[in-house]
Parts: sequence; structure tokens; C-alpha cells
Amino acid sequence: MSGDGGKSALVTGAAGGLGLAIAPRLGGGGCRGAPGGAGGLGVAIAQRLAADGCRVALADIDGEGAARSAAELHRASGYSCDVTCEDSVGEMLGRFEAAFGGPPDILVNNAGIVRFGDLLEHPVEDFRKVTEVNLVGTFLMIREVGARMAVRGSGAIVNITSLNAVQTSPDAGAYPATKAAVAKLTEQFALALGPRGVRVNAVAPGFIDAGMSAPIYRDPEVRAERGRAVPAGRIGTAADVAAAVAFLASDEAGYVQGQHLLVDGGVSFSLKNQMPRKAPKEAEK
Repeated sequence: MSGDGGKSALVTGAAGGLGLAIAPRLGGGGCRGAPGGAGGLGVAIAQRLAADGCRVALADIDGEGAARSAAELHRASGYSCDVTCEDSVGEMLGRFEAAFGGPPDILVNNAGIVRFGDLLEHPVEDFRKVTEVNLVGTFLMIREVGARMAVRGSGAIVNITSLNAVQTSPDAGAYPATKAAVAKLTEQFALALGPRGVRVNAVAPGFIDAGMSAPIYRDPEVRAERGRAVPAGRIGTAADVAAAVAFLASDEAGYVQGQHLLVDGGVSFSLKNQMPRKAPKEAEK
């Protein structure tokens, strides 16, 4: 990522995994980085941003995990933050601004959870909790950080959705619905913040061996079968997602607004490729 020297980046859900991988990428190119970054993809994102020169801050409800992840990065900070709580978000942003001299230049909304189960028997409490974290938490972070960016007249926000936003999975509870809602929320905030100099985009990871999906790929048969279903010929990595986030956060994506970028190796359009099919016989003359 070029042209981002001295920028600050805030990554939620980055105490480990994907979020942490994205943060270092920004930190090596002159960025500075913060929330929800203690695990999974958040760690990978943080690593990527840090590597691109950003000063990175990791925020997670697991404050100790965020601090441990931050300690592994150059010039990084770790904060405790509940993205569903206005007071917690406000307190975290106050600490960020005191440490970094202002609001973040880059916000990556990676905090998210899933509760599996048959929808016909799914507990309302589980549905509400996933909606609170994935959708309401993302809304609250964009509202609070986006308003601060708008006053300055610049900023880039990247939301992490999922392949489930466009192709739902069975027994995934509220997760697909919330990720589809975040994709639409991305467009809404792009309209609201675009005229104020703030870009808002989203990245949808596909079959990625990181974070919440990592346990799936411990089974070699499942890994091989899923890999064959991907036109790119392999399962994706946290680094693949972090690279896409780093691009959308960079000045090189200055004319990219309100987009939902699928990082899935082409699996989202390969359904017919998985179905048995015989070539039609040539029509008789």
C-alpha cells in the first residue's frame, strides 16, 4: 500500500487471526492502528496494516488478548471495547484520540460472532446476540468513527462481511442475515459519508482457513473437497483477505466507494461448475 505514511488504523476483533494479519500490513507503510482485533481475521488484518506503515490499534472485548496481539506488532496499542455498547465505544475512542492525536484514518470493522443452529429451533437470545455484535456493533462503530472522520474531511472504512452475505449456509443462525445487512449498511454509509470525504467499502471472505472457519479445515477431506470447489484451486488465507482490506483502505482506492468485494477465489459464481453435466449432442442435420 503506497502513500499512507503516518496514518492511524483501528481494527476491531483483532486479538488474533485475520484482524491481526491486516493490522501489520498497514503498520509497515506509515499507518497508525485500534477495536475488536483480538482474534481470527482481525489479527491478520492488523499485521498487514502495520506492515504497510500504519500505527495500528487493536480493539476487542477481550482486552487482554488485544494487548497481547498488539505487543507482537511494531508501534501498536491494544484496547478493551464492547462494540455493542455506546459508552464502551466512546471511552475507547477517547483513549485512541489521546494516544494518536485524533480519530483514526482507517477503521476496519472485523468484530463478529456466529451461533449455529436450526432456525426452526434457534433461541431468540442467540439471534439477538449475533445481530447486536455483527450489525448493531458495526453501525455504532461507523457512526462514531465516521462522524469524527467527516469533521476532518477524510477517512477510509472497511467492513468485513462474508460469502454468507450472498450465498447463505444452512444452520448458520442469524449470521448470513446480519452479514447481508452489513453489506447494505456499507452502501448507506457510503452515501452519507462520501460527500464528507470518507470512503466506506466492504470485503466478503469466502472459504478462508482462519478465525471462526479454521476448525472446518482441520479435516483434510473437507479441506480437499472444498478446495476442489473453488475455481482458484485452493482454500483462501487470512493474508488474502488482509491484502484486499489494505487496498480498500489505501489511497490507491480513492475512487472506490460503497463496494462489496468478494475474496472467495470465484466460488460464489461456480455453482453450475459443481453440477454433473453432459455436453449436449450436436443437433441432427
